[in-house]
Amino acid sequence: MKKLMRNKLLLVIVCTIIVLLIAGIAALIYINGLDKAYDSSKSDTINVTVEMGSTTEDIGTLLQEEGIIESSSDFKFFSKVKGYDGKYQAGTYALAPSMTLSEIAEIIISGKTNNITFTIPEGYTIYQMADKLSEEGIVDREKFVSLLTDGNFSYDFLSDAQSGKNHLEGYLFPETYTVEFGADEETIINTMLNQFDTVFTEEFKARAEELGYSLNEIMVIASIIERETQVDEERGKVSSVIYNRLKEGMPLQMCSTVQYILGEQKEILSNADTQIESPYNTYINQGLPPGPICCPGLASIEAALYPDETDYLYFVVSDKLDGTQKFSSDYNQFLKDKEDYYNALEQQE
Repeated sequence: MKKLMRNKLLLVIVCTIIVLLIAGIAALIYINGLDKAYDSSKSDTINVTVEMGSTTEDIGTLLQEEGIIESSSDFKFFSKVKGYDGKYQAGTYALAPSMTLSEIAEIIISGKTNNITFTIPEGYTIYQMADKLSEEGIVDREKFVSLLTDGNFSYDFLSDAQSGKNHLEGYLFPETYTVEFGADEETIINTMLNQFDTVFTEEFKARAEELGYSLNEIMVIASIIERETQVDEERGKVSSVIYNRLKEGMPLQMCSTVQYILGEQKEILSNADTQIESPYNTYINQGLPPGPICCPGLASIEAALYPDETDYLYFVVSDKLDGTQKFSSDYNQFLKDKEDYYNALEQQE
C-alpha cells in the first residue's frame, strides 16, 4: 500500500513538473511573440515625450496612441515580465513602429534622447521634404520653407544653381539621417547639403566637364531620370533618350517636368497641361529646365553621368504594374507603343 501511495505521489509530482514546464514554455513563446515590431515597413521615427512620473501603463497608452505599438496592455505585461517596470526615464525619444518592444523599452530605459532619425525618399521635391519633416515633428514647416527660399547656404556646387525659391531643389540629398534631438531647421538643411557634397565626388565633377555639362545641368538630367524611371535597370536608357534628344535639338517632352509645374502626378497629361507657360515645360521649350525638378538619388546621378549608348529617342510605359517601359528610335513605333499602353489602360478599367 505504501509503495502504491509513493508511486501515486511520484506520478503527481512528475505530472506537475511536466505541466509547469509546458506552461513555462508556452509563456516564454508568448512573451517572445510579443517582442516584435508593430509595422516593420514604417522606419520613420516619431518624437514621443515621456513625462516625469509616467507609469508603465501611461507610457504604453502613449505609444499606442502615437501608432508605435499595437497594444498598451501587451507593453505593460511585457515590461513586467522583463523586469523593465519602474526603470523607464522621462524625456523625448525618437521611436518608430519598426522597432521591437525590447528596442523601444531599452531606449526609454537608457534615457538617451539626443538622436532623431528620419528618411528622405529619392525623388522628393524640397517642399515635399518640408511637409514630411513637419508632419513627423522634426521641423517647423514655416521656418524650414523660409530657409529654402531665403536661406544663405555657401557651397561651391550651388554657384550655378537656379535662383529664386527653388534654389536648393535637387541638392538636399535623399538619405536616412540621424541628427541630435532639437537640431534646428538650418542644421538639418546643412546636413543634407553636406551629404550631397560628399556624394558628388571629384570624379563626378570631372565626368560632367567631360560631357560638356555644368553640375546643375547634370542634376537637372538626374532629376528627370528619377521622376521618369521606376526600374533601376532602365535609368541608363532614359538618360540616353535625354542626351539623344538634346543632341538632335528636339524638345525633351518629359511629362515629369509638367507634373513639377502642376505640383501633382497625373497619369495622363491633357493637351492644356502641355501648353502651360513655364520655363520648366519641356513640351514648349527646347533644352533643359532651369533647375532640377526633384532631389534625385545616387543611381539617377550616376545614370546622368554615364548614360547607356543607344539611339533611342522615345519611351513609353509598357506595364503600369511594374513600371517597365518600351524604348524606340522610330516615331511610328513610339506611336504604336503609346497606343498599346492606352488600350491596356482601357481594358484595366
